[in-house]
Amino acid sequence: MIYVIMGVSGCGKSSFGAFLSEKLGWPLHEGDNFHPQENIDKMARGEPLTDQDRLPWLLKLHEVIERERSSSCDALVVCSALKHLYRHILLYGSKALASPSSPNRDILRPATPDVFFIFLHGDFDLIHQRMVNRMGHYMKADLLRSQFDVLEPPLEEENVLTLDIRRSISDMAVEVEAHITSLRSIP
Repeated sequence: MIYVIMGVSGCGKSSFGAFLSEKLGWPLHEGDNFHPQENIDKMARGEPLTDQDRLPWLLKLHEVIERERSSSCDALVVCSALKHLYRHILLYGSKALASPSSPNRDILRPATPDVFFIFLHGDFDLIHQRMVNRMGHYMKADLLRSQFDVLEPPLEEENVLTLDIRRSISDMAVEVEAHITSLRSIP
């Protein structure tokens, strides 16, 4: 089972991922570590990434997800996954880029049964304040508006668990553990 912890920058993906990784004993793949240097430099300059900038990064994360799935391992992946297309790339790699009329497009179901998205949801003001207060991250608070502008909240058929970031990390983790338990009890 793979959980992709998603949401805009500053919503707490990395902190929550580290907490869950320790609690569950699952490996954590931090999406920021897979960005090419050009993307990091661009964000550090205060420039939002384009779809073209994100594509190689998303394809690398797809490879991580596929490697974990093929080894039947449980894992956590941290990735903003802001758009429906980005989530499809995480699930299906380059097949998700096929044109809508392509026959390959028909094989793409909304989600795979062993990959789930945890959407850390919060309002702009709360997240902006968190970003202003954090130190040492290349993603500047000035870019938050561009993240909210791009965000396409996941749909129910995308295997999503939405968590309100006003809750404590431990409360959110309890909900994830209950989700895992409910899935594993299905025959």
